[in-house]
Amino acid sequence: MELRDIKALIALMRENGLIELEVEDKKGKIRLVRTGDFGPQPSSRPAPGRARHAPPRAASSAAVSAELELAANQTLLRSPMVGTFYRSPAPDTPPFVQEGDMVQKGQALCIIEAMKMMNEIESEVAGRVVKILVENGQPVEYDQPLMVIETAL
Repeated sequence: MELRDIKALIALMRENGLIELEVEDKKGKIRLVRTGDFGPQPSSRPAPGRARHAPPRAASSAAVSAELELAANQTLLRSPMVGTFYRSPAPDTPPFVQEGDMVQKGQALCIIEAMKMMNEIESEVAGRVVKILVENGQPVEYDQPLMVIETAL
């Protein structure tokens, strides 16, 4: 892994308040652990010739969970990582699911892009997609609710 890649990982950790990050790719494996202040840190300076704009912060998962009143047969699909939410596998293809669609356990529901890696997020339950809580292309946080799925009682 090259030094610029490691610096990008460190910046990602600071921006998202991560204390630990482990990444493995074809170039190798790296594990980074931060100590001290763990809150998000603004970039000290923008890259030469580029203005750096922070992405809009998503609502905290606790706040979103508190606003949602789930029925006994409803469950939340939560983000397993920090990244960018996509409803379809490519911009010119239809979404994996729409509100009202029936889904099976293990079925791909969306993609979260993290560090140029596309991660398919699968349903943990069989049921019906009641509500999609995130817009396509929106940044998401770890454990943020993505969808409400209704299961049979």
